[in-house]
Amino acid sequence: MRENEAKIEIISKSENEAFVRAAVSAFFMQLDPTIEEISDIKTAVSEAVTNSIVHGYAEKKGKIYIDLYIKDDKIKIVVKDNGCGILNVKEAMQPLFTTNTDGERSGMGFTVMETFMDNISVHSIVDVGTKVTMEKTLGKNML
Repeated sequence: MRENEAKIEIISKSENEAFVRAAVSAFFMQLDPTIEEISDIKTAVSEAVTNSIVHGYAEKKGKIYIDLYIKDDKIKIVVKDNGCGILNVKEAMQPLFTTNTDGERSGMGFTVMETFMDNISVHSIVDVGTKVTMEKTLGKNML
């Protein structure tokens, strides 16, 4: 059985998103993922971290916590913030829904995460924060 875990803590600055993508992909390289699997993971993580920066903290700064887990061929990524929280998670997960009123956001963050990961769950409490948990089994599409 293969098991491992790592924790990353960043300040909610957009320039840290690229660091998280690189760190997450480096951590999961020990499973020898395909290029497509790494791309999927990086995209999903990028969306989760960006949501924390743009929506969770908006104009404020705070910390974002990324926990990474490996168990056999399964990975789990947890992205947590202590931001404003989400009033209605079900609504927020609908394609094209966004709270960003300046028109710069497409409202597809959760949809992208669901597309690239096998499972996603979102737990949020207003004025407390949000936790996004994503899971994926690597090597599923191998012949």
